Amino acid sequence: MTRLSVNINKVATLRNARGGNIPNVQQVGIDCQRFGAQGITVHPRPDERHIRYEDVRLLRPLVLTEFNIEGYPNREFIDLVLSVKPEQVTLVPDPPDALTSNAGWDTIANESFLHEVISEFKRHGIRTSVFVGTDIKHVAHAANCGADRIELYTEPYALEYPSNPAAALAPFARAARIATDNGLGINAGHDLNLENLEFFAKGIPLLAEVSIGHALIADALYYGLENTIQLYLNCLR
Repeated sequence: MTRLSVNINKVATLRNARGGNIPNVQQVGIDCQRFGAQGITVHPRPDERHIRYEDVRLLRPLVLTEFNIEGYPNREFIDLVLSVKPEQVTLVPDPPDALTSNAGWDTIANESFLHEVISEFKRHGIRTSVFVGTDIKHVAHAANCGADRIELYTEPYALEYPSNPAAALAPFARAARIATDNGLGINAGHDLNLENLEFFAKGIPLLAEVSIGHALIADALYYGLENTIQLYLNCLR
């Protein structure tokens, strides 16, 4: 079964809008796991507009499933990851002022940089995933950079899915086959939701993990967090 990692950035966004500690990000991390999530994902940004670096440190002893830290690997981010030692780090090529992640790595142009960063994480026993699109050259070359996994950037799938699910899935299924052929594990994330997740997971048989935040937290406003997590898990069974 594909594992569900819940991205709790949006919980921190809500907390930061008012100040104080409501909602409590650490408690939500605990509860997501209690309700069945098999991982917790955070994406700290330099301006700390949602998850703060201190949140990451406070969450570390509370995440008993799998902790996945996403972000652009500047020195501050690298030092945070090395101090916290999550099970997985996901490298994302977004600049500090990006609203959200909107592209994957060009793993060919950035091979030297990625290889250096990934080598540092792997020396500390941290599994490393690289955020990529469906360009098969970039997928295959992630292995040359030393990555353990790729995370497929699925916004294009989500945009095309309502009009043509099969066409939307096709490039991702092809990219997944290339990843497997090159010894890479497969994660996915971005705009996956209750409408499109099941079809995607069935079409990518070796999909190890999905990271879902915005849609899941939005659904929880209507269905409650526990029920929402179960609905997403049902899509992956």
